[in-house]
Amino acid sequence: MHRGVDRIFLTIVILLLIVGFLIFISASLGTLASNQSKFINLIIGQIGFGLVLGSGAMYGFSRLKYQFWRKQAFWIFLGSIVLSVLVFVPHVGVSHGGARRWVDLGITTFQPGEILKFGMIVYLATWFTFVQKRIQSPLFGFYPLMGMMGIAGGLLLAQPDTGTFIIAVSAGAAMYISAGARWRDLAILFLLSIVFLAGVAMWKPYVRERIMTLIHHHDAQGSGYQVRQSLIAIGSGGIWGKGFGQSIQKFSYLPEAQGDSIFAVAGEELGFVGCSTIVILYLLFGLRGLWIAAHAQDKFGGLLAVGLVILVISQSFINIGSMLAIAPLTGVPLIFVSQGGTALLVAMAEVGILLNISRYRHT
Repeated sequence: MHRGVDRIFLTIVILLLIVGFLIFISASLGTLASNQSKFINLIIGQIGFGLVLGSGAMYGFSRLKYQFWRKQAFWIFLGSIVLSVLVFVPHVGVSHGGARRWVDLGITTFQPGEILKFGMIVYLATWFTFVQKRIQSPLFGFYPLMGMMGIAGGLLLAQPDTGTFIIAVSAGAAMYISAGARWRDLAILFLLSIVFLAGVAMWKPYVRERIMTLIHHHDAQGSGYQVRQSLIAIGSGGIWGKGFGQSIQKFSYLPEAQGDSIFAVAGEELGFVGCSTIVILYLLFGLRGLWIAAHAQDKFGGLLAVGLVILVISQSFINIGSMLAIAPLTGVPLIFVSQGGTALLVAMAEVGILLNISRYRHT
């Protein structure tokens, strides 16, 4: 049955966008103090590429029937792979901080990894729907899942972008569970993930270093610097915070204050109460999003909704956890809040798809 979009879910998203943009403006004041032109570029990028284009994408996709994605799943996934390969092309791919994750568009940069996650989710939803009666057969369920994760993982880890890979795996696993996977296969998937991450830690020294930093909190002036400064910022915020715009740590202390470390700025300015409110908003986003998935018109809509919700929620809580020193640093932005036009644009487009799925929900 065709209904209006889910207003509760839309309200939660709007609240996240408002709160997120205010925190972003405050966190960016540290950049304004040192480089006014960079500050202007940050604001223009966040508003123009993120909020304006994102709002257009959210509205457009909320009107486009979600079955469109099922029909185009193969080409979307293939296109996302091609885009991801472009980051390795000289004079096209852009390096920053030792990673090669961006494509130069001339006026701005673009992160194909965001599209790759989306492409994988759409294809998995399509495949699991196609083989839903045979999902418990490894030939139709487990092996295709591992194959698609392997393709995405190879491209992401080569950049390297371990955080985005973990997020994509989390969403894929959640969809596999929702599709009716056997517990034995889930246990195997979990064990393989542990072994694989251990292998990545041995193969990639920076991953091993971040894990050791998480466990021991060592090297306060080196690998542990960002975590230490984040804990100082959040701790100094206390219960109620220092007040909006009053953070000290965002001025030359927190690396990427308007990016990866933005939750720490929120903790310093808004305190425990403000941070708890942000976490609750993300929890409500996840719960209402999964409600939409549970009430979707068909199997494809439900699986697609699960994948999109877990993409947003897992990334957000990985970012928050890294700032609280309960998860390793990954470099992924806080959705709806951090600097990152590509991430915000894609997230709002995904929200539009979820809103469209909610139009065809059943009670």
